[in-house]
Amino acid sequence: MSAPIEGGCSCGATHYALTSAPMVVHCCHCSWCQRETGSAFVINAVIEADRLTLTKGAVDYVIIPSASGKGQEIARCPVCRVALWSHYAGSGRKSAFVRVGTMDDPAACPPDVHIFTSTKLPWVTLPEGVPPFAKFYPSSEGVWSDEGRARWKALKDG
Repeated sequence: MSAPIEGGCSCGATHYALTSAPMVVHCCHCSWCQRETGSAFVINAVIEADRLTLTKGAVDYVIIPSASGKGQEIARCPVCRVALWSHYAGSGRKSAFVRVGTMDDPAACPPDVHIFTSTKLPWVTLPEGVPPFAKFYPSSEGVWSDEGRARWKALKDG
C-alpha cells in the first residue's frame, strides 16, 4: 500500500489523508468493538497522529467507555457522525486508529492480525496466513513489521 491513503465520511463533509502506510492493521473481534460499530468486528489502521491529516472539514471528538476502563476518544464527522478514527488512553492523541472502512480503497489495507477472537462471532471465518489471537497479542514480534515496531517505539519515547 502506498501513501497517501485517503478517506472520509459518508456525507463527504470530512476527508483525511494518511501520509504514510500504517504501522499495523488490527481486525478486532471484541464484543466492545462489535457493539460500537454495530458490526461483527472493526478494522483499524494504526498510525502516528502526525501522519494523519484532515484535508477537508472538521471532526467532533466523543469520549466513550472501553473495556479497559480508560475510555477511548472517537473522531466523528460533525454532520453524518461517522466514526473516522479513535485515540486510546495508552498513547493519547499521539496515535490514531483509523477505521479502514472509511478509506477510499479499504481493500488496500488488509488486516495484519485478528485480535480478541475469543469473542468472534461463530459465523466469521478467519483467513489463513493472518495470525489470530484469543485476546491481544503478547508481543508485537511476528505481528508488526520491523519498521512498524521502530515507529511505535519512537512514538512512545517521543
